[in-house]
Amino acid sequence: MNQKTVITCAVTGSADTTGKSPAVPVTPKQIADAALDAGKAGAAVVHIHVRDPETGKASMDLELYRETVGRIRETGSDIVINLTTGPGGRFIPGDIEPIDFAAGTSLKAPETRMQHIADLLPDICTLDVATLNFGEHAMVNVPKHLRAMADRAKELGVTPELEVFDSGHVLLAKQLIKEGHLKSPALFQLCLGIPWGAPATPEGMAFMKSLLPEDAMWSAFGISRGEFPMVAQATMLGGHTRVGLEDNLYMSRGEMAKSNAQLVERAVQIIESIGGEVADPSEARTAFGLVRRND
Repeated sequence: MNQKTVITCAVTGSADTTGKSPAVPVTPKQIADAALDAGKAGAAVVHIHVRDPETGKASMDLELYRETVGRIRETGSDIVINLTTGPGGRFIPGDIEPIDFAAGTSLKAPETRMQHIADLLPDICTLDVATLNFGEHAMVNVPKHLRAMADRAKELGVTPELEVFDSGHVLLAKQLIKEGHLKSPALFQLCLGIPWGAPATPEGMAFMKSLLPEDAMWSAFGISRGEFPMVAQATMLGGHTRVGLEDNLYMSRGEMAKSNAQLVERAVQIIESIGGEVADPSEARTAFGLVRRND
């Protein structure tokens, strides 16, 4: 632990969690307020999805992103903004003929998935270097599309956060670095505990870390009950970490989190209790090689 730990807060996600917890933010104002509160609690980075304000379901609406990011920026907050590009990669085969996509399939072209990034120019955008079974559906990100999205992020000057869910995803990311589509050192996020990817265990994280490029910047998180143990594990291994209602709705068994800020506060407590220190947004920019834009 020779560096300060950057905490990312994933404030809402795209899963069907709004009916499971009233704390999950839905509207642009709620998402922006949750992001700012997470920053006050100790998060240096906020990872943002948007949702349809009427239904609470995941959305790719550019205007929702524009309002959410605008609300954060108009406060003058220096928190690092990380926008998802994950929506647009879901595949659900038809029950009779698999090629007849079932309802819920969201496959979109790379340029569509990057449109809000080009328009809003966040500090970071995620890049899911992953095709895998994601619960009962498939998340599909083929190399051709990843190359196009990585090239677009480079053109825009936005740093990709490479979300890797299993060992082969790390190897594919390394190939994209070798081909020049991704800059080195690259920023990785080890996503652990998602069915059916790498487990949220000390052994799982250590193995994933062992595959990273030697110069990699990295963070890691676990979902559900794995969230807080993986905060400690990532910190002890010299990485950064992530918490938030996208990944976990609970403080402990039977106790639901009241807010994203409460989850961040617990992460701060864990990091400091094992001798670590928490990075502020300025220190996060230095750690990740980011340059603040003139918003």
